[in-house]
Amino acid sequence: MSTEFDIDRVATLARLKLSVSEKERLAPQLAKIVDYINQLNELDTAAIEPTSHVLPVQNVFREDSTDSSLPPSDYLSLAPRHDKGHYEVPQILG
Repeated sequence: MSTEFDIDRVATLARLKLSVSEKERLAPQLAKIVDYINQLNELDTAAIEPTSHVLPVQNVFREDSTDSSLPPSDYLSLAPRHDKGHYEVPQILG
């Protein structure tokens, strides 16, 4: 895979501007990476259950709770413009 075309394509996709010397230096590294990925693709993973996390973590979210918040007058006083308890912002759509 480490042809000049492939390196140019990868650089374009990554939005990188590489010099000729950088391409020459990166070509063997890119070839090693692709070879390793090809080795991984050859592994038989049919008996391995897909996971979304490397550790057996279950529902790590905290319980929902309600707390008292600021009175509207406190946060509205910080807004440059407000009306009837709501922030006023410039219109951005037609």
